[in-house]
Order: sequence, then structure tokens, then C-alpha cells
Amino acid sequence: MNPYVLMTLLSSLGLGTTLTFASSHWLLAWMGLEINTLAIVPLMAQHHHPRAVEATTKYFLTQATAAAMILFASTTNAWITGEWDMNDVSNPIASTMVVAALALKIGLAPMHFWMPEVLQGLDLLTGLILSTWQKLAPLALIIQTAQAIDPLLLTILGLTSTLVGGWGGLNQTQLRKILAYSSIAHMGWMMIVLQYAPQLTLLALVTYIFMTSATFLTLKASSATKLGTLATIWSKSPILTATTALVLLSLGGLPPLTGFMPKWFILQELTNQGLPLVATMMALAALLSLYFYLRLCYAMTLTISPNTTTSTTPWRIRTTQASFPLAFSTVMALGLLPVTPAVVMLVT
Repeated sequence: MNPYVLMTLLSSLGLGTTLTFASSHWLLAWMGLEINTLAIVPLMAQHHHPRAVEATTKYFLTQATAAAMILFASTTNAWITGEWDMNDVSNPIASTMVVAALALKIGLAPMHFWMPEVLQGLDLLTGLILSTWQKLAPLALIIQTAQAIDPLLLTILGLTSTLVGGWGGLNQTQLRKILAYSSIAHMGWMMIVLQYAPQLTLLALVTYIFMTSATFLTLKASSATKLGTLATIWSKSPILTATTALVLLSLGGLPPLTGFMPKWFILQELTNQGLPLVATMMALAALLSLYFYLRLCYAMTLTISPNTTTSTTPWRIRTTQASFPLAFSTVMALGLLPVTPAVVMLVT
């Protein structure tokens, strides 16, 4: 892609998200979401392949539907209350429609069906943008309107997403679909605690972005898109293989890695709110996710071919890819647990 076009599209992505962050008016927020959607569509379709075009079409139709629902709900709310302010969604029908539309935008279950199929049709860097940056603006709107949302609806969305995200990834062999179900599960963890402690939602989002970025950049560096390809990574880069296995365990939420931090605080908060049954179900759903992360670790570390390769050792070839983003995201995905008090102070 032409670098000037790429810069324009990435700038538009930043503009759309910033506009949604800074807005208190529903029309401005809707406008930011539309800019975001229109900016990523050319990035998704840049590879002229039927699979990429199909994924782009599915994504565009889904996002357009969600945007239309948001516009209709905000217009309905303004018609009834006379207010366009995002903090004044007092009409229950409008608030429910807004939540449903934003859940469709970020792929919360049961509006998650587009997410694995779309992510599977994209290249890894565009998939990284879709899994991280594109979640920011809708999540900001959900956090801003959380006080008007029925708490039971948020709990159902969070619990369903965590269960679906764990269950759906069990039988997958395509790495991008596994990461899509991982995204659905992590969105569920963010939703379940939103009504009680929004700062923990922010903490979970930040750690999720670090861990997912490290995973996508590692797969990009090793050109792996299928489960079977992971068995050959060790011969190319042993150190990268070791850190990737740790990042996957961090995504699963195992201590002493960073991914344990948000799950620990969220389960503690749910217990303090008198919801031990919900906390137990969330912990059990996390075990489902942990299983398919362990499958990936097993494929990378315990299924190495016993035969000695006769080809040129690929790890001796110098890579031309930028290594700083991968190194930074990997360090953040693995080493933040010891500084948990400082991280909590930053987000609270």
C-alpha cells in the first residue's frame, strides 16, 4: 500500500477514536465510530483475495448495522427526553438498544458471530488493529453510559461472552480464530466488572492490549497462521518460542504473569459485591480458555520433529521486521505483576 494512503488511513483511525473519546454528544460519537469503520475497511481489503473481500464485507455490514442502531437509539432518546447528552440515556428502550449495538461493535456474545470469520480473513497486522484499537471507542461509550444500563444485562453479556469465548476456541486449529475467541472471552471479563469498578475494566483492557499485541506480532514474525505451523517455530527462533509460550499462558491468566492481575482483581471485586456464584462461573470459564492456550504451548514446545533438518538454518537469516514493538509488548505482557500496586494507582 502507498505510504501516504496508509498514513491517511491510520490518521483517520486515530481521529475517529479520539473524536468518540472527546464527545459528549451522540451525533459526534456516532461520527467518530463511522470514521473508524470507514478507515479500516481499505486496510482489510488491501490484499486482493476473495477471503479478505468476504471478511471486509461482513465487517462493514455488521458495523453499519450497529451504527444504525446507535443512531436510532440516540434519536429515540433525544425525542423522548429532549437531550443528546450521552450521560442522560434515561429511556430503557434506548439504553438497551445502545448496549446491543455497542456489544455488536466489539463482538460480545451473543452478537459475536462475525468476529472469528472476519479475523480469519485478515492479515495479522490488520487483525491486530481490529482486535485492539477498534475496541477502544465502543468500550469508551459503554463505560460512559454504564450508569444507565441494567446491571443484569451487563452481567449476562459478560458471563455469556466468557463462556462462549472459552468454549468456542476449544476445537479450533486456525490461530486467528483462536485469538478471536480469546478476544470475546476477554471482553466478557471487562463487561462483568464494569458496573462495580470501571477502573478494573480499564486495567483489563490495557493488559489485554499488551498480551494480544505480543501474540499477533510474534505470529507475524514467524509467519504462523495455523496450529500445525507452530511446531516448526522452535528451529527458527528458540527464544521467541519460549517467550510466546509465556505470553499465551499470560493470556490464560496464570501467575506470576501479567494476565493474572486483572482476573485476580475482577474475581476479588465480584466476591466483595456478594456474587460468589458469578465469580466461580467466571473462574471456570477461564479454565476453558486456558485449555486452548495450553494446546498452542504444547504444539510449540512438545511437538518438535525428531529429524535433523538439512536446510539452511532460518534463524541465522537477519529479519527486516521492527523488533521494538514485539519486545516492548512481550515485556509488558509478562512482567507487570510485581508492580501491581503501581499499575492500580495509575488506572484508579
